[in-house]
Amino acid sequence: MDYLEINKKTWDERTKVHVDSKFYDVESFIDGKSSLNNIELLQLGNVTGKSMLHLQCHFGQDTLSWARLGAKVTGVDLSSEAIEQAKKLSTTLELDAEFICQDVYQFGEQNDKEFDLVFTSYGVLCWLPDLTKWAQTIASSLKTGGEFHLIEFHTFNDLLCGYSYFPKAQPDIEEDGTYTENCDGSKSTIMTWPHTLSEVISALISAGLSIESFSEHAYSPYPCFDGLEWVENKGYQLLFKEQQVPLLYSIKAIKK
Repeated sequence: MDYLEINKKTWDERTKVHVDSKFYDVESFIDGKSSLNNIELLQLGNVTGKSMLHLQCHFGQDTLSWARLGAKVTGVDLSSEAIEQAKKLSTTLELDAEFICQDVYQFGEQNDKEFDLVFTSYGVLCWLPDLTKWAQTIASSLKTGGEFHLIEFHTFNDLLCGYSYFPKAQPDIEEDGTYTENCDGSKSTIMTWPHTLSEVISALISAGLSIESFSEHAYSPYPCFDGLEWVENKGYQLLFKEQQVPLLYSIKAIKK
């Protein structure tokens, strides 16, 4: 089975649903609302005048939010529908942004540009079978002294949901609906892979990046999983036997 073809088809279908959802709230975004959360805003800091590569950018809200903050942005995603919507949104907002329809590995093989920042976030790594190639793409896309920033859902929650924590050669293949509130109950095939924290960190180190910070977070800005409860001024949490489950982790790495 061609995982890229299968997942691209799913994300093309999901994008059509997402642009009309309250979850993404495109109308408020056009009116000036940022799609970025405090975790990534605090971690990246001032991006004014910096060139940024956003891998797996979906239909570009985060990419364009960084552009609003002064970054010179390039967004990459495998979904042609998502990239088309991102370009439309960029034109509507009159923001200078480039969007490229390629999967991460194809982009890494063809890209010859270097960026000050590489950014990716929230539900991205499970779609990639090979983190070694992913990390090499990041390293080759960064200038010397450039920064890589990852904010990702913690794999501990996947384990509690019955998925493997440790890497597997074969993907998980299942029929699944999307996560926005306007999902009509329809499902499509997805192919995903588990990745341990050590695999992520080791891949980045092996690619020549220096880990500057690694953090785990008990609160998520998104109600994407079952059993979450809202905590005022903090976000959503998940309790297991009355103890908090880590829901996110974040990494900052430098190309020396």
